[in-house]
Amino acid sequence: MFGRGKSAEKSIYHHPLLGEVALVRSWRARRVTLSVRPSGEVRLTYPRFVAKSRALEFLESRVEWVEQSRQRLAQRGLTKREFSPEQIEQMRREAKRVLPERVAFWAQKFGFSYGRVTIRAARSKWGSCSGENNISLSLFMMTLPEHLRDYIIIHELCHTVHHNHSAAFHSLVDRCVEGKEKYLRSELRNIG
Repeated sequence: MFGRGKSAEKSIYHHPLLGEVALVRSWRARRVTLSVRPSGEVRLTYPRFVAKSRALEFLESRVEWVEQSRQRLAQRGLTKREFSPEQIEQMRREAKRVLPERVAFWAQKFGFSYGRVTIRAARSKWGSCSGENNISLSLFMMTLPEHLRDYIIIHELCHTVHHNHSAAFHSLVDRCVEGKEKYLRSELRNIG
């Protein structure tokens, strides 16, 4: 039973395929949600007014999605646990030394202009381009082969012309990478 002071009640459910699933019955939740942590842990959160059996039905309907998510996270390999603070600092130094030079090289080659380049410890995306044409790159790019680092940089530089993912944007990227955009995008996606 819930006391008014509690915000959530937690338990473990042993699923035959997924193993341990953390069940969280929450006073704050408005709907049933499912998440997979970088560690592979599965968490099923559901509102207090939803029966546990209904929440478990939702889990059953999403077993394939959970397995695919775990696989993607394993391929991605960009969790903090996989790199020591020393390794991250070494990658940061290397990224600051290498990546801005590559941005300048490709910008000059194709005639792009951009603002500043920042290096961040972003794990959800490799790079971004702001409305002011400032480019942000993940230090984890240093784990990639050089041709994929260059593809990411070119992709972000093309955003200085097209601030979207329109057909015109993809056409520009494709021209810059000599018709290999789909191949490079697929290769990068397979890495994570």
